[in-house]
Amino acid sequence: MAVAHRLFRLFSPFTPAKNNLSSFLIRSLSSSSSSSTHGPSLDPEIDLKEAAAELEKSSSPSSSPSPSKGRNFHWVFLGCPGVGKGTYASRLSTLLGVPHIATGDLVREELSSSGLLSSQLKELVNHGKLVPDEFIISLLSKRLEAGKEKGESGYILDGFPRTVTQAEILEGVINVDLVINLKLKEEALLAKCLGRKICSECGANYNVACIDIKGGDGDGDGDDRMYMPPLLPPPKCESKLITRADDTEEVVKERLRVYNKMTQPVEEFYRKRGKLLEFELPGGIPQSWPKLLRALHLEDDKQSAIA
Repeated sequence: MAVAHRLFRLFSPFTPAKNNLSSFLIRSLSSSSSSSTHGPSLDPEIDLKEAAAELEKSSSPSSSPSPSKGRNFHWVFLGCPGVGKGTYASRLSTLLGVPHIATGDLVREELSSSGLLSSQLKELVNHGKLVPDEFIISLLSKRLEAGKEKGESGYILDGFPRTVTQAEILEGVINVDLVINLKLKEEALLAKCLGRKICSECGANYNVACIDIKGGDGDGDGDDRMYMPPLLPPPKCESKLITRADDTEEVVKERLRVYNKMTQPVEEFYRKRGKLLEFELPGGIPQSWPKLLRALHLEDDKQSAIA
């Protein structure tokens, strides 16, 4: 309960969907959809206006929210691919009792389906390209609608928004309380992405990279040394590890390039609105997690140690 009390002191309560703004945003933004996305383009029967309208509908509060899922706050995680958004968002999700919604997972679920768009999506993802706005918004709308039916009223978004267009549409239909921007040295980012592994049987994520970046003086003893130990699988998963098709050095570097071009303006979008919390990861989870909790004013809750 202490966590919830602090959250409601720190951030404003849930604000209903802003219908008057969203209709204007949908009209004005429809012409600025993802036509600038590099590489192959999707040809779905999805329109940005329709997708945004669905997002507005699915973001409206449930008429009978579940008492156990009544945390009405909305957080967003930003950060380069591989920085650890999913890791820290899922930990906070467990600690705070709200769902963690990762748009990357939604895309991968679609990729594993036999839908008409899966092959086109696969070509985009495997080349490190961003998925068009209207498609991401459509997937997110479906997930939020399903959550609303279960009584969910808050969430932690991971991987959305990635463009200013997406941020403006989201801002038009929901009041985002806080945007956490995770940062990590590019050398560490590349090593992390290339070390990612997935168990082909249970789907658990691991990382075999051992990252040890010395400090400025090279002796490795300074405060700026970064050490991130590998996250190794249990014996039952060792022989079943696979690498994601898009985790190659060429694709990872392309993802970082696309991110820097398309998503950094989103940071400025939220910075101007006073909603951006920038957090430089000092190392692995043991070093970073307590400091992140302190930055969020959650460090004195005993539950944080358990999480």
